[in-house]
Amino acid sequence: MRILGLDPGLARVGYGVLEVDEQRRNQPEMVDCGIISTDAGRGEGERMVEIARDLRQLLRLHRPQLAAVEKFFFYRSSNTIAVVQARGVLIMTLARFQIPTVEYPPMQIKLALAGSGHADKGEVQDAVMRELRLNERPKPDDAADALAVGLTAWFQR
Repeated sequence: MRILGLDPGLARVGYGVLEVDEQRRNQPEMVDCGIISTDAGRGEGERMVEIARDLRQLLRLHRPQLAAVEKFFFYRSSNTIAVVQARGVLIMTLARFQIPTVEYPPMQIKLALAGSGHADKGEVQDAVMRELRLNERPKPDDAADALAVGLTAWFQR
């Protein structure tokens, strides 16, 4: 099974691709991770088009059977609306490719990986390293967060 984890954002969307082979002890392995970045000099609409285009390329390349997206909660931030809109672009693109999608709030991701819904970023990244048997933390942080979302989907199946 291939799982795509996504950490939504307007400037950067983190992604992480996991593969789980039932013949290899159901141990998730990282296939790919990185970010979709958008040009800050462009308008929001154009940036949304960039996100959709790059996500379509990732979907064609990796062909996930499941996608997991971090659920966004409203914070007092000037970019809240833009992030929610970018998240909508992700959900819409996944739906167009008919990829089943699950969503998890940050607290549930932290609980699934680090054992506490109040774990800090470092604890979650350490858990990602441990679960995927990595020698170093995935970079950038958005990619590591996306891997955490994907792992949560695997754990919650």
